[in-house]
Amino acid sequence: MRNQGIGSWPARRRRKSPERVAIVHEGRELTYRQLDRRVLRLASALRELGVGKGDRVAYLGPNHPAFLETLFAAGVLGAVFVPLNLRLAVGELAYMLADCGASVLVDGAEPGGATAELQNGRTPRHVITLAGPHGAALGYEQLIETGSEDAIDEPVGLDDMCVIMYTSGTTGRPKGATLTHGNVTWNSVNVLVDIDLGNDEVTLVVAPLFHTAGLNMTCLPTLLKGGTVVLVSAFDPAMVLELVARHRVTYMFGVPAMYDAIAATPGWADADLSSLRQVNCGGAPVPEQTIRTYQERGLVFSQGYGMTEASPGALYLGADMSAAKVGSAGVPHFFTDVRVVDGDLDKVRPGEKGEVVVSGPNVMTGYWRQPDETARALLPGGWFRSGDVATVDEEGYVSIVDRIKDMIISGGENVYPAEVEAVLYEHPRVAECAVIAVPDPRWGEVGRALVVRASDAPADEQDILGFLDGRLARYKVPKSVVFVDEIPRTASGKVLKRPLRDRYGAP
Repeated sequence: MRNQGIGSWPARRRRKSPERVAIVHEGRELTYRQLDRRVLRLASALRELGVGKGDRVAYLGPNHPAFLETLFAAGVLGAVFVPLNLRLAVGELAYMLADCGASVLVDGAEPGGATAELQNGRTPRHVITLAGPHGAALGYEQLIETGSEDAIDEPVGLDDMCVIMYTSGTTGRPKGATLTHGNVTWNSVNVLVDIDLGNDEVTLVVAPLFHTAGLNMTCLPTLLKGGTVVLVSAFDPAMVLELVARHRVTYMFGVPAMYDAIAATPGWADADLSSLRQVNCGGAPVPEQTIRTYQERGLVFSQGYGMTEASPGALYLGADMSAAKVGSAGVPHFFTDVRVVDGDLDKVRPGEKGEVVVSGPNVMTGYWRQPDETARALLPGGWFRSGDVATVDEEGYVSIVDRIKDMIISGGENVYPAEVEAVLYEHPRVAECAVIAVPDPRWGEVGRALVVRASDAPADEQDILGFLDGRLARYKVPKSVVFVDEIPRTASGKVLKRPLRDRYGAP
């Protein structure tokens, strides 16, 4: 094969384990043979629509086999896959589609949702819907039926771009992290080495695939190894327990809020979890109580640390050290290097705080069409500046202790205050504002808007939050508003967040 990228994986798996079940979704099973046939047909049909190497193919929708089929079909053609966050507002989705220049959008969302509104404005040249053809939109299954199963052997190398994954921007606009086929492949190799997945793995994929961890830390490594992924379209804690027992799930990933919700489900105490070899957690700092809850059920609870720009794995705390190093994010993945450095980029001593920088074959090549942001993020030698503050102990285990960036992690979702503040300033009754994080028992932390009212225009909390609803994804909308007399700033005008957090950051 001339295709060395992930688009060749279904064909390579078909020749090794054609009848093994690759995907389970809502009672439907796809073997690796069936998956490869559908991917080839979809790739053929997309090529007939004019999709070629380097073109961007976007996908919007919950977890579904079509997500993976579209990802692999794009890879067959050497096209670039762009997963879109289903929870984003229409304006945010429109920006991303325009920014990446997608020629095709595969719509797996509910009919009449965001795509219906997007079709009233600037859209990709072709829209393909899982709900079937309507208006100018093509039907997904109908398109596959028109495709050919003839092999397509487009030359695709590991250095070719594979995915553009958008991550919220600190300056108010999302940035597209450009991940190559090599980035994604090496991340999967790291997972297979460090988490030791087997070809008999049954992985429950309940975290959204449009997030890097759901896709690259669970789903793709399992498919590379030849295991089975059980796709869940929407998270329901009671359903998770039922699916684990029914499918004899061996491995799963989630964010802390998910695991807390599962443990709070009435059926938790009696649920059959005997098939689980380990559960993995990430996406936000993991409370020690969450870890203890799962360990008390006899489960191996492991955790890691990463970011979209690293595909995402950077640090991993193995199961053998999960009790001894509770609270640590672990040590670097096998083929990844992590340093904690001071302002001069020299390594800090054990116990000292510094910034986490990451290097390795899984680190992105840059941000899509944002050279200045890329130059700020990537140091000479390919080291990525995370903006997170950590310490390292004498044995090399890294603990994340703070964030240089003001990012809020709410239920595993990244929320950047600058993005929220930019929308708040559009409100006619807001003179000044700042957004900080406050602790939340369910989501870990949520946003709180601190607002200085315009002198001639009174406003209340409901008015402010109602204004944001629909302009931002719901998880980005602060959960509370506090009206203040002033926002403290430096002499240069920069907002001083620390005194605001100290005064207003209590729940």
